Amino acid sequence: MGTLIRFVRRRPAPRWRPARFGLVPALVAATVLAAAVAGLAWWGNHRAAQRDTAVRQALATAPAAAKAIFSYDYRAFDDSVANGRTFATGPFAEEYAQTTAALKQTATKQQAVVAAEVSSTGVVTATADRVELLVYLNQYRRNVTTAGEKVDQNRVVLTLVPVDGDWKVARATAV
Repeated sequence: MGTLIRFVRRRPAPRWRPARFGLVPALVAATVLAAAVAGLAWWGNHRAAQRDTAVRQALATAPAAAKAIFSYDYRAFDDSVANGRTFATGPFAEEYAQTTAALKQTATKQQAVVAAEVSSTGVVTATADRVELLVYLNQYRRNVTTAGEKVDQNRVVLTLVPVDGDWKVARATAV
């Protein structure tokens, strides 16, 4: 009987390789995370640009709106009020109509002329669809009971909102 010799072929020891199973999910997770961070950064930048545009438009509208709303002349009172109404919206437009209707008789009797001028504005709060501005407003007034012209220095917070592409005053609050 012969000896049976078995030859066992030895395999070389495997070289270390990173497990593919763990690498693929890690790369996918990193890619998703990077995309999410980039998306959030883009969205934040987009909202900031919208807010900045809203602020510029509201600041451009505010002086004319304040002048129209807070000025009147007894000789053309209805025209003054109609001009102011073009800058008002919502419940404030109704409040403005009621206030000016109550003021008409007194303004005519006193021969009152009030000219409002905006000296400065500043942003209180702003979003893409609502801007609150602090308006420094001087009202130059004269009537039959005062000698010369008087100046009232007022501070008003105007809340402006977009309406059909224009910015309108939705609220006016004296400070």
